[in-house]
Amino acid sequence: MELPDLKAWIAGNPGLAIGAAALLFVLIYLLARLIFGRGLLYIAARTKNKYDDIVVKKLRPFRAAWLASFIIAYTFAYLAPEVQTIIQKVALFFILWLSALTLIGLLDAFNEIYERTPSYTGVSIQGYLDIAKILIYLVSIILSISIITGESPLLLLGGLGALTAVLLLVFQDTIMAFVASIQISTQNLVREGDWLEVPSFEANGTVTNMSLYAIKIQNGDKTISVIPTNKIMGTAYKNWRGMKESGGRRIMRSFSLDQNAVKFCTPEMIKRYGKIDLIKEYIASRQVLVNDYKNKRAPLDSPLDGPQITNVEIFRAYIEAYLKNHPQIYSEKMDLIVRELAPTSTGLPVELIVFTKTINWNEYERIQAEIIDHLLAAARFFDLRLFQDPAGSDFASALRTR
Repeated sequence: MELPDLKAWIAGNPGLAIGAAALLFVLIYLLARLIFGRGLLYIAARTKNKYDDIVVKKLRPFRAAWLASFIIAYTFAYLAPEVQTIIQKVALFFILWLSALTLIGLLDAFNEIYERTPSYTGVSIQGYLDIAKILIYLVSIILSISIITGESPLLLLGGLGALTAVLLLVFQDTIMAFVASIQISTQNLVREGDWLEVPSFEANGTVTNMSLYAIKIQNGDKTISVIPTNKIMGTAYKNWRGMKESGGRRIMRSFSLDQNAVKFCTPEMIKRYGKIDLIKEYIASRQVLVNDYKNKRAPLDSPLDGPQITNVEIFRAYIEAYLKNHPQIYSEKMDLIVRELAPTSTGLPVELIVFTKTINWNEYERIQAEIIDHLLAAARFFDLRLFQDPAGSDFASALRTR
């Protein structure tokens, strides 16, 4: 059947023509679904590369298969002159939005592939891709209006210029979020995978996703906190990334000694402490200095004449030696400090500041507890007492001794 005869048949049998067109439309979709949709799924399922699985998942090939039907409908719309314009407008409308959604799906696939690459460092590009999606939606809306009204897109864009103030008000949050995303990215402030602590939002956990509008944080209790991207720039927060990159986590703990237990070491105490391997050399060197002074200035009338060694000094030396010999503590690469704080009504605080060789939370807590437990138990071997508020058992013991 030649083209003029086909047009005449369509004009004479409009009902049959519509039915035949609908059947052809469905057949073309099924064929595209079989070849394009199932074909991509078949190929992706049989490759070792996981990136093509992501592309197929985000592309949604069964939805994209509708493009073939609408393209055929638009191409052969002239065969029905009476409804040609309507068919072409409807076909163009669906072609436009199917293409836009397919392109947005590809952007999502690109972002997921980027975040799964071995070289991914946590620098998110989702904010920029979100801007691209917004532009795609805006262009699609403008072109949709142009298709329906028949007006030029440029004319519509000219009309939007007069609504600039309204658009700025409507997209105020988007613009602020975009500016914040650029600042975060250029200054490398926050990345996916960072441990972020934001007290004002009660957030304390790992950044799992960064988009144009929000930063998602999975807290330690597995809840999710969502912080607007533009708000993070005006909020005080702590990023623990530096700790992770350094490879060490700080222990900063103190305990209080009873000040009444502080005293000068007697020869018997020095002899007993000198048997401790970790501080044997230290005690010997300090004893040499004390003896030299005494030999030069003898006789000494008082223990306060000349240098003396206290049990707290020896204990601090022991703590430092113990920490330097601990296999899980940095002794040179990072700070290792043992110091006394100002005496208070609750005793003499001794503080230690060291860094563990692991950043694993569980291991860190174990090492910290092990060190503090050991030092608390070791204090009595230096004739020292720990200070703590009296408990009920202390009062009961005091009453029994009366």
